[in-house]
Amino acid sequence: MAKTKRKRYTADFKAKVAIDAIKGELTMAQIVVKHGIHQTLVNGWKKQALEGLSTVFATKVDGAEKARDGDVEKLHAKIGQLVVERDFLAKAFGR
Repeated sequence: MAKTKRKRYTADFKAKVAIDAIKGELTMAQIVVKHGIHQTLVNGWKKQALEGLSTVFATKVDGAEKARDGDVEKLHAKIGQLVVERDFLAKAFGR
């Protein structure tokens, strides 16, 4: 008996199929024929896309907040360094 390999689909292809299913412009049968895949795959990918949609927006916000917090810490450190330098120079020049 010959071994059969499972077909592997790229994330881009899965996303394209899921978007078609979410849009609802085509019937399920039309999507299946258009992409040449089984209806079960379409339904699964659609479900995954809808469940994961909230993480797309949450990740961007969390990432932006973390980057901003890191920038604030760096700026506070720089301000502290400049205050120390200013005080040192003020003492050195006798002010």
